[in-house]
Amino acid sequence: MDTFKVYSLFDINIVKGDGCYVYDNVGNRYLDLYGGHAVILIGHSHPHYIARVTDQLNRIAFYSNSVINELQIEFVKRLEKQCGYPDYSVFFINSGAEAIENAIKLASFHTGRKKVLAFNKAFHGRTSLAVQASDFNAFKSPVNEAGSVTFTQLNDIESVKRELASGEYAAVVFEGIQGLGGINIPCDDFLRQLRDVCDETGTILIADEIQSGYGRSGKFFAHQYSGIKADIIAVAKGIANGLPMAAILISPKFKAIKGQLGTTFGGNHLACSAACAVLDVMDSEKLIENAYNIGNYLLERLKKVSQIKEARGRGLMIGIEFDFPIEELRKKLLFEHHIFTGISGKNVIRLLPPLPLSKEQADHFVVTLEKVLNK
Repeated sequence: MDTFKVYSLFDINIVKGDGCYVYDNVGNRYLDLYGGHAVILIGHSHPHYIARVTDQLNRIAFYSNSVINELQIEFVKRLEKQCGYPDYSVFFINSGAEAIENAIKLASFHTGRKKVLAFNKAFHGRTSLAVQASDFNAFKSPVNEAGSVTFTQLNDIESVKRELASGEYAAVVFEGIQGLGGINIPCDDFLRQLRDVCDETGTILIADEIQSGYGRSGKFFAHQYSGIKADIIAVAKGIANGLPMAAILISPKFKAIKGQLGTTFGGNHLACSAACAVLDVMDSEKLIENAYNIGNYLLERLKKVSQIKEARGRGLMIGIEFDFPIEELRKKLLFEHHIFTGISGKNVIRLLPPLPLSKEQADHFVVTLEKVLNK
């Protein structure tokens, strides 16, 4: 028996992590500017995180949602103090795609409508509804072509108005910052107008903050730069710093109906202990503030590198676009200089480092990048 070969693998065996660094099995240290797809939020092997998860593992790791779980209550109380949505409720699931599935399903239950409006270059996950709302045809099988999702251009409010005027749409779903699509940022004024037109047409506004949320942008949620509130917010990735967990934050306008949503593993004891530890560290170490400051500093340094076509992003979610394919550049950064980065398409390097990234680590990356580009 073997693994199902759907991933392209680097010939590196990572066995340990510490802060913003990871180590392979032969002792090489790598600067981690990708955080395992934006999952490592508070840094690798944070001592408070390890202590809370270990303590919980020694008590009980899992029991079902048919009993009281005080860790869920603790998490919700902690989250409401930090996220800017104190009157919303929380439904726990396991992954970002599952969060989107449940958000769209809840919107459809609420409105009685069947259609969803999404945006070009969007990515919301690989499960059935989530992949339908993703503008990546290679990820879709024939069964995913249900025709319930329409795509329109990001930041084009007139096209949105034309679609929503039909009264057929249960929801509009958008990313706080498009990740896989290339680090594309919705204009703040566009989001304000989008909020208005959703209100006018009775359409639910879903914010996908799976990658851009949880402080990564320099605010708790990236859409908060615009001053709007979404009706449902999907979170995952860094919520538990590596343990599988996700959630949707749900407006008071929705009524909870017993049995309408459900999950086996969502909100389990171990995942909630990890999620509480993440919020502890984010607060005590002021990681959102650090993401804002270091992200702005890094972005300004990158904008001065002449070979870069465009550097864009918010906080520590940054896209570096070149006018040439970046595959070899990325490999040189990894294998010759031991720096992990991500990609979006063929021409964009994507940075999603842990939020404790330091100024010195940011400087090291820029100096190394210039060295590789000038070689």
